[in-house]
Amino acid sequence: MAIKKILVVDDSPTERHIIGEILTNNGFTVTFAEDGERGGTGKIIKPDLVIMDVVIARFEWLSGDPCNHQRTRDAEYPIILCTTKDQETDRVWGLRQGAKDYVTKPVNAAELLGKCRSG
Repeated sequence: MAIKKILVVDDSPTERHIIGEILTNNGFTVTFAEDGERGGTGKIIKPDLVIMDVVIARFEWLSGDPCNHQRTRDAEYPIILCTTKDQETDRVWGLRQGAKDYVTKPVNAAELLGKCRSG
């Protein structure tokens, strides 16, 4: 399935803008949410992919909350975690939570686009 609609969930307006520009300039339709609660609207929006910050308001990925862990695994769409956490242990942890992929900030446009296009 080709990725066309992407939901970006990040509490930083700057990061939302940067990621949004990269994606829209490359033909993707982008919707934004500023926290995990609003990010739950993915069930309404039905994105093809979600790009989500690891630590955001109302959805602490690193809190160890099994509800969040299960939410990632049960998502109806692939999730790419996008974070400043750049240690290999962070990457392994994120992928074990069910994320499809993992990118670090500052975002490298070519890397992000490659991961988005690989579906």
